[in-house]
Amino acid sequence: MELQNKDNMPSGLLLIPSTMKSPNCSRLLNIPLTLFFNGGEHEYFKAATNPNEAIKHEKEYRGRWELVSENSGVSAMHMIIMPKSNKAIIFYAAGFGPSEISLPAGDCRRFLDSRKEGEVYELDCWAHAVEFDIDTAAIRPLKILTDTWCSSGGLSANGTLVQTGGWDEGGRSVRYFNGCSSCDWEEYPLSLSGLRWFSTQHILPNGEFIVIGGRGMFNYEYIPKAGSTNEVIYTLPFLQETSDAVENNLYPFVFLSTDGNLLIFANNRSILLNPTTNKVERELPVLDGGSRNYPASGMAALLPLKLNGTNPNVIRAEILVCGGADPKAGKFVENGIYVTALQDCGRIDITNPEAKWQKEMMPTPRVMGDMVILPTGDILIINGAKRGTAGLNFAEDPNVSPVIYKPDNPLTRRFTELKETIIPRMYGSTSALLPGGEVLVAGSNPNFHHNFTGVKYPTELRIEKFYPRYFDPERVSDRVAITSNYNGEIINYRQNILIEFQAKKARVNLSDLRVTMYAPPFTTHGFSMGQRLIELVIIELKIVESELFQVEVVAPPIAEIAPPGFYLIFVVHVGVPSRGIWLQIA
Repeated sequence: MELQNKDNMPSGLLLIPSTMKSPNCSRLLNIPLTLFFNGGEHEYFKAATNPNEAIKHEKEYRGRWELVSENSGVSAMHMIIMPKSNKAIIFYAAGFGPSEISLPAGDCRRFLDSRKEGEVYELDCWAHAVEFDIDTAAIRPLKILTDTWCSSGGLSANGTLVQTGGWDEGGRSVRYFNGCSSCDWEEYPLSLSGLRWFSTQHILPNGEFIVIGGRGMFNYEYIPKAGSTNEVIYTLPFLQETSDAVENNLYPFVFLSTDGNLLIFANNRSILLNPTTNKVERELPVLDGGSRNYPASGMAALLPLKLNGTNPNVIRAEILVCGGADPKAGKFVENGIYVTALQDCGRIDITNPEAKWQKEMMPTPRVMGDMVILPTGDILIINGAKRGTAGLNFAEDPNVSPVIYKPDNPLTRRFTELKETIIPRMYGSTSALLPGGEVLVAGSNPNFHHNFTGVKYPTELRIEKFYPRYFDPERVSDRVAITSNYNGEIINYRQNILIEFQAKKARVNLSDLRVTMYAPPFTTHGFSMGQRLIELVIIELKIVESELFQVEVVAPPIAEIAPPGFYLIFVVHVGVPSRGIWLQIA
């Protein structure tokens, strides 16, 4: 008997005839027709026909969750991991009322109350940003001066957080945080030309930053030096063309391609912009199915870049865009209707002018999710909702099941659902890969103000860690430990790098080994700005002594592939990553 594909079913869906039922697997197939989603049907087909496979599949490790903090002080609408301190910077907005952590005595923020007539200044003694210790869960309050609501950011080449825009008086601000143990924000409130609210920021090969879009901002600009004011702005008609009645082109997805062009995706369209000439090189095909950017809030990631030794200057770059919402989802919510989120994904090679979008289906619909690139090159899809759209009280049915996407698997075996959380993470939630390979998950506030109790989805202050499948206790022996330390050193492009690591076995096969480097992103509103993973070329693997090995790799050849800055280096052994070490490339 064969599985039947139906022409009227979405790609990646299979129908299993009712005659496949059997007494031994009736708990799996007890209805006449069962629908299986792309990515799991192969395993479930084996389970349906073989009870032993069913038991094996049930016992398969699906990750685990750990609650690491009951109270982070502020809700994590924005989050980034700092390379010099290994701590997370998390913050929300200054205008949503008191947080759960105060500023030091006598260090209140003075702000202009725009709700009152005339120049009326108030004092705000609550912290709206904190430094979070990922190991101890200790928090240190930080003082932001202008409102960071719905802002953008990224790490500079020297590891400083450069953070832009926000609401009201924060719209033109550029803020800096360098991560030292006693440092606080340094702000320049008039640095930008445009009011950058819901805009996207990305580092360029020369180490500068570009800021694109924002509400009513159909243009882009380059961040000036600290303390300077930018006076040049570049019009981008594409952003106006992709706007609609509810502005489904905010927080555009921006990626630096391997040829130096910037892929800008807004709503359902995308272009390649040359940041050197400020010219649009070409437009890509439309990704049909719905809207993908805020407030429709799909997810997007640049798939891992795989370097090679034969032609290091020609590197394929693919992007994956998943989920989102009907363009009119926000209008439906106003009438009390929460429409089902999009369930499809589009994947395209942005370095191939002839490429078309290839569609795939996630196991469940998702809006407001995050995509985290894991050290293995797999994509973790996490957080979000199954119905509605982004915004305050605009979604229902939290999607509590993470999904792993394996880009190199056959088309029908790429998606797998993982262990569920018990904490809804919808609007204003974030996630970040940690040096240990786990994922920090925080935030969620669909309310008009901070509402910590008495509502269906309260302002969320709990922080979790999610441990992906490579933390399976049965695979502990596969995890190696890097012993090299590159703190304080700067690696040049094309430079050979020696990495020593310990293994819990006497033999390690080169074919079982990969070395990856990860750029930590700035994450907000379902998009991780600047996130990229690069698989390095391995030159040689040596045995140093018993259970101690040395692998020699080559640094990326050009800044278009790896912009200058700090990266986490992982040694991945049979699919299990080591703890990462920080390395700076320039």
